[in-house]
Formats: sequence, C-alpha cells, structure tokens
Amino acid sequence: MSNLAQISRPVFELRDVTRVFRTGSVAVQALRGVSLTLAEGEMVVLLGASGSGKSTLVNILGGLDLPTEGQVQFRDRDLTRASDADLTRFRRDHVGFVFQFYNLVPSLTARENVALVTEIARKPISPEQALDIVGLGARMDHFPSELSGGEQQRVAIARAIAKQPEVLLCDEPTGALDSKTGIQVLEALCDVNRNLGTAVVLITHNADIQRIAHRVIVLADGRVIRDEVNPDPVAPAQVSW
Repeated sequence: MSNLAQISRPVFELRDVTRVFRTGSVAVQALRGVSLTLAEGEMVVLLGASGSGKSTLVNILGGLDLPTEGQVQFRDRDLTRASDADLTRFRRDHVGFVFQFYNLVPSLTARENVALVTEIARKPISPEQALDIVGLGARMDHFPSELSGGEQQRVAIARAIAKQPEVLLCDEPTGALDSKTGIQVLEALCDVNRNLGTAVVLITHNADIQRIAHRVIVLADGRVIRDEVNPDPVAPAQVSW
C-alpha cells in the first residue's frame, strides 16, 4: 500500500455541500452540509447504508452532478461554478470512473475497449500498458464474452486509468463479484493507487474492505458521521467477503 507520508496536497475540498432532489412538492435531502478534503495518493473507502448519500457524493466529486449549496474545489478550480462544457472537460481530463457493471462494448476486444478512452484523452498511456497494470496483458485480445466477471471489471479499471486521471471514483466495483474475483479487483485498485499515485475513492457495502484504505469515511442520512485514518492498511487478500 502507499505510505501515508506520501499523501500531500488536496485534490478535492468540499465545504458545506448539500444536495436536494425535488419531485413535485417533495424534497429529498441527499447530502446535508458535507465538508471534507481528499488528498493526492489517498485510498479512501466510503461506507454507509443505502440512501446515506455515498453515490450522490461521488457523483458530485466526478462532475456528474452539482451541489444545491456549498462549494466543491478541485485543486484551484471551483466546480460549483463550472459550465456543462467545463464539467465535461473536467471528467475527460482528470477523473476515471468504475461502476458495479462493466459497461464494456461486447463487439470490441479488451484492448479496443480501452482504446476508446485513449483516443480522446489528453495524456493517455497505451491500452497495452493500462491492461498490463491490471494484470491482463495476456488477455487483451479477448472479447468480454471470453473473460470472467473479475477480468471484465479489470478491463473497466484499465479503461478508467488509461487517461492517467488524478482521481479514480469507484461505485461498488466488487458488488457483483465473488470473493476470489473481488479480491483480484481490489488488488488492481491498490496497484493503481500505489504505482500511479492515483487517488482512489471506493464505495462499498462490505465493511471489511475499509481495512485496505488509508482513510474511512462513513455517511448516514447525508452527513459524515465518521472520518478516520487507518494507520495500518492491509492487503486485499486479508479482506473477509
């Protein structure tokens, strides 16, 4: 795992962020005054029950949504005042996304799926290098139907990191996987964090996964109720499923 001493400058700073969703006269407050800082090279696990605000928080970090109130700062950029075009550039240039479902193009090989990103990225690494990083160098010419669920998720991670994002946002990336393949995916994420210095934010319902993180943030009812540093992260192989 990365050394905590190497974690330094803030990547994100959130101040009093709220997010309210309205359906007719009904208002649902998904986030209630969230303030936190995420740093370079940090591996963060977000925990909380369904409806606690985890996915809303990650969507705001990734420029997929904007807060109703409060401020979101990415380095020296104020995302709360960004236009749609600015947010599109921000997502393209700085953020990688990994979701529970892999969203691979079935008719393209692993290499070709990753190349979809490298063709439009500002400073990409090659698809071959990205797939090597996640341990799929020997499988890059296979189609999704020829890959296991864990391998498909690692292709999705390779696609996300191929543009060399500063931040990798992962929403339940192991949620549909068994323990063996889930651990392989966590190992790939840890390798990306350690070797590329990418800040990783990982949503999970498996509380034991928090043991791999540098830091654990727990949400409930749209608020941060716990924000703790983990002084001794463990390897993914030690996580219980």
